[in-house]
Amino acid sequence: MLSLNPLIIVVIGPTAVGKTALALRMAQLFHTEIISADSRQCFRELNIGVAKPTPAELEMIPHHFINSHTVHEEVNAAVFEQYALKAVQHIFSKHAIALMVGGSGLYIDAFCNGLDEIPHVPIDVRNSIIDNYHQKGLVWLQEEVKKKDLAYWEQAEQQNPQRLMRALEVVAVTGKSILHFRSKKNIQRPFRIIKIGLELPRAELYQRINERVIAMIQDGLAEEVTTLQSLQHLNALQTTGYTELFDYLNGFVSLNRAIELIQLNTRHYAKRQITWFKKDPTIQWLHPKTITNQFILELVKTIK
Repeated sequence: MLSLNPLIIVVIGPTAVGKTALALRMAQLFHTEIISADSRQCFRELNIGVAKPTPAELEMIPHHFINSHTVHEEVNAAVFEQYALKAVQHIFSKHAIALMVGGSGLYIDAFCNGLDEIPHVPIDVRNSIIDNYHQKGLVWLQEEVKKKDLAYWEQAEQQNPQRLMRALEVVAVTGKSILHFRSKKNIQRPFRIIKIGLELPRAELYQRINERVIAMIQDGLAEEVTTLQSLQHLNALQTTGYTELFDYLNGFVSLNRAIELIQLNTRHYAKRQITWFKKDPTIQWLHPKTITNQFILELVKTIK
């Protein structure tokens, strides 16, 4: 039966901060399930490079939006919003508390607050931008967004051409940043929400990122990317950890340089994640080591 006063706890933070470990512990504490709010872990073909929970962890705790799609499908914030709303309804039919964990800020915002209506883009405008991207490449696309929508560029997934092209479409049609259409409405959801943000000193976080990249390489990331080389043109593969190794496999950089670039780009991504999340005053920021089970139980009691 659906709980009369359901609660979802959203565990937020930059990559490599320790979100998965905390979410698994909380799921065990509350005997509940987890919705992933990661824009890449949903793809079945991507594993090591997106830091999915291990098969044992997935077996231990039911997860949603992991291995739920293929790289051939278009997945965006609107798709996630609808998927997650159905998933949380399913969880609440069995449990009073659900968990969401991830670092995709737009996805989390879509789930918690709903998406704003973005103006219609004429097909000729869209096709013109797509054609230019195919002819001139990612660097051209990045420079165009930086020039025409700097505010968005500073927090964007800068290796993701689909999102960069979307930003260019909107500014071309409206003359306004895509961010202008992302802050107007907040939908009142039929459940309570608490957001816990994990943070570490910047030097410690960056060290964890560097070490995790090395661990991914040792676990076989280069071999995983090799099996996906024929799919490197797909949007889902325009992802840090994959694009750099595609460049290595295509002979553009050495393996050592590719590893350095993965570390660098992941650190830049973490910085953008922090910038995005710090704008949300509803997030309670904590060091992972301070979050004991007793603290969690007491925190939940205070939520109205």
